[in-house]
Amino acid sequence: MSYPGYPPSGGYPAFPGYPPTGQESVYPPAGQYSYPTVPGGYPPAGAGTYPAAPPSAGYPGTAGYPAPGGYPAPGGYPGAPQAGGMPPYPGGPGFGAPPAGPGFGGYPQPPAQSYAGGGPAQIPGYPGGQAPSPMPGPPAAMVQCTQGTIQAAPNFDAGRDAEILRKAMKGFGTDEQAIINVVANRSNDQRQKIKAAFKTMYGKDLIKDLKSELSGNVEELILALFMPRTYYDAWSLRHAMKGAGTQERVLIEILCTRTNQEIREIVNCYKSEFGRDIEEDIRADTSGHFERLLISMCQGNRDENQTVDYQKAQEDAQRLYQAGEGRLGTDESCFNMVLASRSFPQLKATVEAYSRIANRDLLSSIDREFSGNVERGLKTILQCALNRPAFFAERLYYSMKGAGTDDSTLIRIIVTRSEIDLVQIKQMFTQMYQKTLATMIASDTSGDYRRLLLAIVGQ
Repeated sequence: MSYPGYPPSGGYPAFPGYPPTGQESVYPPAGQYSYPTVPGGYPPAGAGTYPAAPPSAGYPGTAGYPAPGGYPAPGGYPGAPQAGGMPPYPGGPGFGAPPAGPGFGGYPQPPAQSYAGGGPAQIPGYPGGQAPSPMPGPPAAMVQCTQGTIQAAPNFDAGRDAEILRKAMKGFGTDEQAIINVVANRSNDQRQKIKAAFKTMYGKDLIKDLKSELSGNVEELILALFMPRTYYDAWSLRHAMKGAGTQERVLIEILCTRTNQEIREIVNCYKSEFGRDIEEDIRADTSGHFERLLISMCQGNRDENQTVDYQKAQEDAQRLYQAGEGRLGTDESCFNMVLASRSFPQLKATVEAYSRIANRDLLSSIDREFSGNVERGLKTILQCALNRPAFFAERLYYSMKGAGTDDSTLIRIIVTRSEIDLVQIKQMFTQMYQKTLATMIASDTSGDYRRLLLAIVGQ
């Protein structure tokens, strides 16, 4: 394969005598300095040609490249991040009717769009006739292409940070800015090491010292940042069910959005830290179909296979239609079974198939067939299957919209997503609401609380 600009005038630097005479137009000759070595040769069979760009443009090392079935057309994978960030989200603030045009798992994607990276735009004979055989979904690395605003600090020194925090709280007054500079720029793992170093160096508990120096929302935010991630989720669930009343939206937000491994770790932590069985607490605080949905979520047994089976998607879509729109009344257990057990890529394909069968999107059907907390739980699962960052962007928006601020929700989402996908959440927030997350936080909060939130979110 020829590459524009190769060889450069004057020969190949750093490779004396290379290329051999007569092979200047071919880079590289077979068996020499392969560019780059990949299984099956370069480019892989059927992958098409690669753009004339040096390796620094993103290959090798870019997960999921080349795309299954071929190098994607300009614009990249359907629903995948592109240069400069994620593709535009054409929708508005709600999750109702599907927006026109493609999006990053819009709500829902147009039926004609295939989920697989190199799949056909239209699936011949589907629906009706023979559905296609199972096709691979996007590579796992593409599904999880997320990024947090907080990264582990380089040249980290737990003892030095512990000393900074000690000086910030020692004597008269508190240097809140010094505390913010440390906690907003360290990963959760690094904060745990700072806590341990503080106790070793001063024989004092950092959390108790922080609580004595801080108050209000900034105290809640800093204490949340110093909780281990799994413990914070377990603590939030316990707090949501403790005492009079139940914060059902917290249960939904955590149990319906976490991965299998996260769910299992939360359930174990809940037991070890609070001496309670989370399923028993859920049964005591909820009832009916909502209770059964949450119990299903607590199992952490969702299929996580990234392969999409379009035949199963068609069957599930038909099953859901017959359990809801296609009958008098609703078979809630059918919705629970499909939405609690299928992988998120599989659910996405089911949403597309359902739109063809019912002539309405599945989210709208759930609106019509369900109400209350079970409706919110089912919709949360689907929204996460279609576009998880958009779900959290909506939750953040409504935590600040209107009179007053739901500070607990604002804090919980900012903290729990800060190292996972807060970059994507910020992008979706701007595209959905035509304002930045930082702008809305700045207008809804004040003081050290505002400064710490903005430091975490990033400008």
